[in-house]
Amino acid sequence: MIKSELITAMANRRPYLSHHSVEMVVNHILQHMMDGLEQGNSVEIRGFGTFSLRFRQAQIGRNPKTGESVNVAPRHVVHFKTAKDLKKRVNDFASQYPIQK
Repeated sequence: MIKSELITAMANRRPYLSHHSVEMVVNHILQHMMDGLEQGNSVEIRGFGTFSLRFRQAQIGRNPKTGESVNVAPRHVVHFKTAKDLKKRVNDFASQYPIQK
């Protein structure tokens, strides 16, 4: 599901709210999450998971096209840890409908 689909689904579930209002709320929530991560804080959504920052050391990578060595600068990356409740729901659902190869 992409952001526009989320907004449409939420607006359809709450017909008393306009599509524009739901879009503004979703954008506002996401902006606050991004601001918190920018400041180095973690963002926890109970029952869903926690977003936090992890530091990656500088390393040497390879350009897959040419095989040439490339220096990769140190950086922070966003890490997501799934909440136990969500993990359980996904695994229960997956056991009912196994993935076919």
